[in-house]
Amino acid sequence: MILVTGATGHVGRPLVDLLVKAGVSVRALTRNPDRARLPEGVEVARTDELPMKGVDAVFFVLAAFPEGPAEVIRRARENGVRRIVALSSYSARDDDPKNSIAVRHRDLERQIEESGLEWTALQPAGGLAVTALEWSEQIRTTGLARGPFARAHSAPVHERDIAELAARALLTDELLGAKPMFSGPESITYADRARLIGEAIGKPVRFEEISHDETRKEMAEAGIPPAAVEARLRMFAALVDRPHEISPIEPYLGRPARGFAEWAADHVADFT
Repeated sequence: MILVTGATGHVGRPLVDLLVKAGVSVRALTRNPDRARLPEGVEVARTDELPMKGVDAVFFVLAAFPEGPAEVIRRARENGVRRIVALSSYSARDDDPKNSIAVRHRDLERQIEESGLEWTALQPAGGLAVTALEWSEQIRTTGLARGPFARAHSAPVHERDIAELAARALLTDELLGAKPMFSGPESITYADRARLIGEAIGKPVRFEEISHDETRKEMAEAGIPPAAVEARLRMFAALVDRPHEISPIEPYLGRPARGFAEWAADHVADFT
């Protein structure tokens, strides 16, 4: 049996579908089991219960356990779990102690490496395409996407690509002890993201650049810690007018990564 944390999240949900399709037993953890709406045959449990009995492998996401993986690893050892696959970030390769995002992911990777379990740490690079959902209400109501750096580049990763790579790490031995880094297939600006969403929904979407202070205020209202806000601002500033390096996913999945235009087409309902 495979335990999927964050099973109703952007990566966990398509991962559950892939595992069910592969014919394996899945136990899905979610904070609200009654609202999970997962496929028939999937065992659903509360995240805080963390049931590990009978589990062979775990998919771990920090969003489900913001305090870190220590308790998950402890319970996994106690119950004979063999493998943990963690959703990390390429930021873990940044050794800057001021980068709070990097610090958290480096600590995550260190703990799973020292766990004594088989492990894989997935390192998506170039940003996640789903972060564009932050604009969904703005685009629906005003046709605008607001942010601090219109010309900052990224190579956004489709969540289904992450899910497919996670499934491979859970179901095969191909990625044991590896930290695969992968990005989307193209470097695009945040203004490009807005334009591509507009093309997908059939009406123009314009990117409106806002000040750093406005960004800090909006992120604080969204509950993002100040250190993480500053880390994001520094990261975005460094990407202005600098095309993002592409890290192909082909070596791991045998096909090109899905582009942002495909992601936008998959999410038309979120913007209309």
